[in-house]
Amino acid sequence: MSSLKIGEYELLPFDLDAKPAMETYLARLQLDTSDYTFAANYLWLSGGSGFYAIIDECFCLFLLYGGELSMLLPPLGNKSKTISAMSTCFTLMSDHNDSPLNNKIYYVDEYLVADFIDQLAPGAEIFDLLEDFIVERSLVDYVYKTKSLIDLAGNAYSTKRNEINKFRRIHPTYQLEALDPDIHGDGISKLVNKWISDRMKYIPVEQQEVFLDGVYSERLAIRRMIKDYRALNLIGLVILIEGEIKGFTAGEQINDQTASVIVEKTDFEVFGCAQFIFREFAKVLFHKYDVETINVGDDMGFENLKKVKMSYRPSKLIPKYTIYQRH
Repeated sequence: MSSLKIGEYELLPFDLDAKPAMETYLARLQLDTSDYTFAANYLWLSGGSGFYAIIDECFCLFLLYGGELSMLLPPLGNKSKTISAMSTCFTLMSDHNDSPLNNKIYYVDEYLVADFIDQLAPGAEIFDLLEDFIVERSLVDYVYKTKSLIDLAGNAYSTKRNEINKFRRIHPTYQLEALDPDIHGDGISKLVNKWISDRMKYIPVEQQEVFLDGVYSERLAIRRMIKDYRALNLIGLVILIEGEIKGFTAGEQINDQTASVIVEKTDFEVFGCAQFIFREFAKVLFHKYDVETINVGDDMGFENLKKVKMSYRPSKLIPKYTIYQRH
């Protein structure tokens, strides 16, 4: 991928070579939000074009999609330069895009929204910020206490326990293995294809095109996960039944206390498999990596996904915002 030139700025391709630079800037923030890691962005940019630049001592990550430029994260780094970096980034988007509606910054952590406000001139009120920018709450990340996901104690988790127990009764010879891309890559791809085929049977015709667009991006992300698994320092787990992969999950440590689940897939026809692998992955993260909390990301606006994530009783919800520039 070549670089992207806009005025005096050169946006560099967001590839593996960008990992050290981005992680240097992220280390200064120490956020628990799932989007604020190199791996999460690198994987999900498989279907688009990512670019970055260091602007006003901040790491600025851009997405080029359909010829239009937006930002996947706000400028990361020097807090005293955040507002000026953000203004420059909006200028770059305006200079490049055909429509000002595409000039936006996604996934802005609530902590950083507060920073933007704090950096205004002394005595400035929040509406002064809104003279130039519109800040809109969008999604939330779901965060859980790792120990709670392991114990599943109390009536609130009785259904989860029953599903796990039934899985273990029906499949007593299951095997759990640490994900190894060389050993498990083909089996993971086979499972993903089956998962898509099974889902298509229940998707209404009018929703199939949207579903397939999303699945295309997810398949690319999973392929990239397998290819660059070790370079990204990912942590993963697979479950096998009679030698066939029926579920896999992969995530990473966001910081010393918090890990994330980036992707998880299980066979629909294996009852309790999703609940079982989720708890087993929590055990791995707790006992091997001393992780106290697990962030499973947002629900992407899907009501069914929201219900599933709420059913695990999150200990914290992390709001995320989108910032638009006034026209």
